[in-house]
Amino acid sequence: MRLLSATLLLTVSAFAQQSPEPLRARIDNLIASKEIQASFQHIDDQKKRTLEEWIKLTEINAPSRFEHERAKAVEKALKKHKLQIRRDSAGNIVATRKGTGGGPTVVVDAHLDTVFQPGLQIKATMKDGRLHAPGVGDDTRNIAGMLAMLRALDHAKVRTRGDIIFLFTVEEESSMRGAKAFTAAEKQNVQHYIALDGGYRGFTYSGIGINHDEIHFLGPGGHTRSETPPYSATLPLARSIQRIYQIEVPRGANLNIGMLGGSDVPNAKAADAWFSVDYRSTDQAVIDNFEQQIRRIVEEEAAREKMTVRIDAKSRLAASQVPANRDSELVRTAEQVHLALGFENPPITPTASNNANIALLAGIPAISTGMAPCDDAHALTENCEIEPLYKGIKKVLLLAVALAGLAAD
Repeated sequence: MRLLSATLLLTVSAFAQQSPEPLRARIDNLIASKEIQASFQHIDDQKKRTLEEWIKLTEINAPSRFEHERAKAVEKALKKHKLQIRRDSAGNIVATRKGTGGGPTVVVDAHLDTVFQPGLQIKATMKDGRLHAPGVGDDTRNIAGMLAMLRALDHAKVRTRGDIIFLFTVEEESSMRGAKAFTAAEKQNVQHYIALDGGYRGFTYSGIGINHDEIHFLGPGGHTRSETPPYSATLPLARSIQRIYQIEVPRGANLNIGMLGGSDVPNAKAADAWFSVDYRSTDQAVIDNFEQQIRRIVEEEAAREKMTVRIDAKSRLAASQVPANRDSELVRTAEQVHLALGFENPPITPTASNNANIALLAGIPAISTGMAPCDDAHALTENCEIEPLYKGIKKVLLLAVALAGLAAD
């Protein structure tokens, strides 16, 4: 288990020592305020516009590292509001809605990128109350929701004590580089981080660890008709895959071999055969054990055929399990917001695998949730329910205002 940073410990401790009116009562009073009621009404009145913007953004293909066109569209929308807008060192869009002072800074983050290949032509379609298109959910629903949330705040003239930062990050799907750059630069200035990604009915408060490796077996190669051995490098690859899938996977952990490669033509023995392996767990010790077992297996199988092996560590994301975060102001407020808006028994889990992990590892209290229920993420058949999006926007708006503090008239 990773240790909590001093910032996160102080946040949790300070909240635990407070004795204001019961949190649920504060949330209920906030919902009843004229500002929040006006913002909620605006979300309902603007459903058609929000849906149209959701479709428009979805149809802008935004592969990781190639988010530029979508980023320009988002930036254009943001310039219609009184915000401090900038691009940071990673290319993230950072749009700050300034508070009146004296409140915590709240980040609401959605990532700009998707997993689909450059050049993909996307056309969103509606059927049976759902919107269908690659990337419609992950993470476009939350980008569109954030823009609708911003319009509602401005329409209702909601003023907060703390700043609310609308953060649109790059490269979440490939490396989380955007979140890493932002949190490294701003971790001393941010008190709460809400990562909008998967989920809807509930949220996560800690993150799973993820390792992604690419393993290459290197041999002499040759023609199909050349003397055997030496064999194709696909032989130790195949044997390794079989053995790796025999590794015991504890409950709550995952292990997957997803990509394979070898020769460019069928009549050649592969001189470089490779596969990718992705393994993850909420327990860092489990991840470390996976890594050791996989290394031993591939080294043994390569040596068996007098070949060599190269392990390229494509990404490393440590498990960000911070149990005390469960009692932080952010998590307790998020729980009461869900309950107050009618989300019964919201699932609250320590299983984030997105930008919330990065914030937690930087010592910032963070959760991950989403604005609409969706299916088939990362598939061409991805789709989302439309109507729940508007409730999801209200949920995140209420949470951000509750955390930043509604400014007095």
